[in-house]
Amino acid sequence: MRLLQYNNDGEFSLTKDFIGGKIPEYAILSHTWGADTEEVTYKDLIDGTGENKVGYEKIRFCGEQARRDGFQYFWIDTCCIDKSNNNELAEAINSMFRWYRDAAKCYVYLPDLSSPTIDIGDKSNQLPWESAFRTSRWFTRGWTLQELIAPTSVEFFSKNREFIGDKKSLERHICEITRIPSKVLRGGPLAEFSATERMSWAETRQTTREEDMAYSLLGIFDVHIPLIYGEGRANAVGRLREAIDRKEKGIKYENFSIPFSLSAVSNIEHFVAREDELREIHKALSGDGSRHTVVLHGLGGIGKTQLAIAYAKRHKDNYSAIFWLNIKDEDSLRQSFAAVVRQILREYPSACVLSTIDIKNLDDVIDAVKAWLSLLYNTRWLMIYDNYDNPRLASNKDPAAVDITKYLPEVYQGSVLITTRSSQVQIGHLIQVTKLGDLRDSLTILSNASRREGLIDDADAAKLAKELDGFPLALATAGAYLNQAAISFPDYLRLYEKSWAKLQKTTPELSSYEDRTLYSTWQISFERVEQRNPLSAQLLRLWAYFDNQDVWFELLQHSDSEDPDWILELTEDELSFHGAMRVLSDHGLVEVEKSSLELVESQGYSIHGCVHSWTVHVLNQEWSHDLARVAVKSVALHIPGTQANRPWLTQRRLLQHAARCSHIVLNGLVPDDSMAGKYFRLGCLYADQGKLVAAEQMYERALRGYEKALGAEHTSTLSIINNLGLLYQNQGKLALAEQMYERALLGYEKALGAEHTSTLHTVNNLGNLYKDQGKLALAEQMYERALRGYKTALGAEHTLTLDIVNNLGLLYANQGKLALAEQMYERALRGKEMALGVKHTSTLNTVHNLGRLYKTQGKLAEAEQMYERALQGYETALGADNITTYIPALNTLWGLGSLFKCQADFTKARIMYLKALAGYKKVCGPDHPMCQSLQEILRGLDTITEGEAVKGREELASDPQGNVSRLDSEGAPSTSRRHRLFRKLGLR
Repeated sequence: MRLLQYNNDGEFSLTKDFIGGKIPEYAILSHTWGADTEEVTYKDLIDGTGENKVGYEKIRFCGEQARRDGFQYFWIDTCCIDKSNNNELAEAINSMFRWYRDAAKCYVYLPDLSSPTIDIGDKSNQLPWESAFRTSRWFTRGWTLQELIAPTSVEFFSKNREFIGDKKSLERHICEITRIPSKVLRGGPLAEFSATERMSWAETRQTTREEDMAYSLLGIFDVHIPLIYGEGRANAVGRLREAIDRKEKGIKYENFSIPFSLSAVSNIEHFVAREDELREIHKALSGDGSRHTVVLHGLGGIGKTQLAIAYAKRHKDNYSAIFWLNIKDEDSLRQSFAAVVRQILREYPSACVLSTIDIKNLDDVIDAVKAWLSLLYNTRWLMIYDNYDNPRLASNKDPAAVDITKYLPEVYQGSVLITTRSSQVQIGHLIQVTKLGDLRDSLTILSNASRREGLIDDADAAKLAKELDGFPLALATAGAYLNQAAISFPDYLRLYEKSWAKLQKTTPELSSYEDRTLYSTWQISFERVEQRNPLSAQLLRLWAYFDNQDVWFELLQHSDSEDPDWILELTEDELSFHGAMRVLSDHGLVEVEKSSLELVESQGYSIHGCVHSWTVHVLNQEWSHDLARVAVKSVALHIPGTQANRPWLTQRRLLQHAARCSHIVLNGLVPDDSMAGKYFRLGCLYADQGKLVAAEQMYERALRGYEKALGAEHTSTLSIINNLGLLYQNQGKLALAEQMYERALLGYEKALGAEHTSTLHTVNNLGNLYKDQGKLALAEQMYERALRGYKTALGAEHTLTLDIVNNLGLLYANQGKLALAEQMYERALRGKEMALGVKHTSTLNTVHNLGRLYKTQGKLAEAEQMYERALQGYETALGADNITTYIPALNTLWGLGSLFKCQADFTKARIMYLKALAGYKKVCGPDHPMCQSLQEILRGLDTITEGEAVKGREELASDPQGNVSRLDSEGAPSTSRRHRLFRKLGLR
């Protein structure tokens, strides 16, 4: 490093090169370069010239200020580097950050900041120099970024050499100007900030030579690359990013980058950029990594969602991850979080807070995503909450209103963008999205949607655009119509005026000018659709009775003789259905659903929320009970059974439509005649999804329907009562559950007799309830009664009888009556071997239970034999490919995992638990309690260190049946047989 030195005669000269740690204390100058002819170079100083150049004043200022501060040496980039020597230049650029960091003081010379003068009449709150300081060119140059960050002491001076302040006293101003976190200005480690965030500090800066936009950042990232002037900015930045990636991988830097994707969002190609709003959003969200929130509010159909999409696309490189969430309602939002988890796990399968969660346990999913967003250094994400139109407010009494604060990360970092129709959402910087003010923007939308060019100078098009008054959705709808129909702009305007007048007459309650504008355009399009394809028009009317999002072909395939003929025609085949949808899409009324959910059936279609409101209030001004019945029936009959392919996926997809059906049912908008069975199925859907209150409402509605239609003692009515008992038991309302079971039992006894198998089933349910209540003696009575009844009705060796014997064995095991439990199991096993054979799956289930009992008794060798026999038997009966999706075999895998855990073979235990978990997810759905229990066990295993001794240790371990046993570690059997078994079953 070569310095300038003040001599005794008051002049300064260049020193020799200082190498290594022999560099003396020095001050350093930060400035903006003028023209090359104005700056004093190394050669000028060597030749004794340059004193007449403009730049010489900066050298003199730096030297004199350094001398006043007690420094003999100082450094200036213009003249201390021999730029004619490429090697020296390259070394200097790669060392620049360190040189500024090691300087005792850095002086910033601002030639565009004059000496401050006080204006007595100035009423503003700004200091006299503040405005010029904020707009100084120094803050716009690429090289000055590291010159601000690297030194510990940075002092600012005006053109007249007057001190303005230092980095500490001006911290607030500098943070606001540069959006650099205060922690960085105070010398905080740059490694704590992601590469994306550090890149964002330079995004508005410029350099004279384009490659310097990369080279000026070398010190910010503590990397080194060769200088290749002439390679262009893109290549230089590319090499810089490669160096950054190599460094981060080398230090195992945790990356939070997620590839940009808005595949789940419908993007309108006709969007016209709102530059003022985009700039305001960017300004409000730009910052230092701490939390910034923007709320876009405005009328429905005004373009809030498309504005959010445009912002995300334009500034995607400023964020490490962008996630889109639909907050229309709580169910939609929760499913959006599940999509976010999948998006993260695709990039980081082992992400610490996500890798072990059950992706279908949505409460855990939401907590995990919030935890991931709150991780240290993960500050550059953007969460977009779209359609927050029903916010939880003091003035909003809707029980379905959503409280967004529950779904925001707790840590104060990252960026949040919210779209809403409500102006009362006061949680960030508010931006009102209004109508398009520039007629040219309206004409651009019309031109793009209609595919008609040259509209800027078309007076008729301008007249129509003015009439539609800057509403983007209305303009796009009109354009879509004009694209489909060979009519002129004046003809369309006449249709629009006619539609407006008709709305005034038929819907006088529609007082909103904005709604009338939108509804008029949709009415014109609807009449055109009706002419082109009557099925499309009927489908749009029917849509009012479903949710606006995701209507698909299979959902409507449940018509019967009571339905209108057009529904049978619509759902005759996929060609007919998609043809009807295509006509609606051509007219801008429908779009393909871009759901992020996994699908097991065909893709669906959606309509804008405003269009849906129009179908409800205008197309269905006279409510149709027939169409309401079709909707409720379609949703109820489409609820999948347990044997369906991944039924939970279709259940989740149906939830929004089920909510619409519940609204219809609970408000008496559909006749209850013959609908009790449908209500019961809706109740089952809600129960499976953990929405127990909604399930209870549907079950009770179904019960009233069956009681009215069939009577209180009919067996179908009693089945509903039995299910209500199960629901109450799941809710923990054990007293109510007991009432339901007892009522069902009395009814079955009266209708079918005490010994009928349906009666005995309820007896068994009561036994289960008593066991849950801890009333084991009563549970035993119920089981024994069921056993006697089955013996009488079916015989002692009937398999159902033997199942009760098996259940009694489970109860005795819970009671600690292990000898009796063993007798029951052995009795059941003998009977099943005789009735079904030694390799029948029911026989093998009892073999498994014996293995579990032996494990409880501490007979670990015998337990392993039973588990091995069961597992090999399942393979023989079902095939090796099927045992990992067969629940009894999964129970055995679980049992083996528990056994290996007792033997301190944690590796094998983890393999067994993971195999069982994978199977339960496929068969039961990831939110099943068994999956949750296994997740907890696996998390517990993760805390056990390799080789931890467990001899003599007592532990509680839950098996798949929910029993809790005391386990003592005993000698482990030979592992060679175990390994042979695992190899055979493909479980290693």
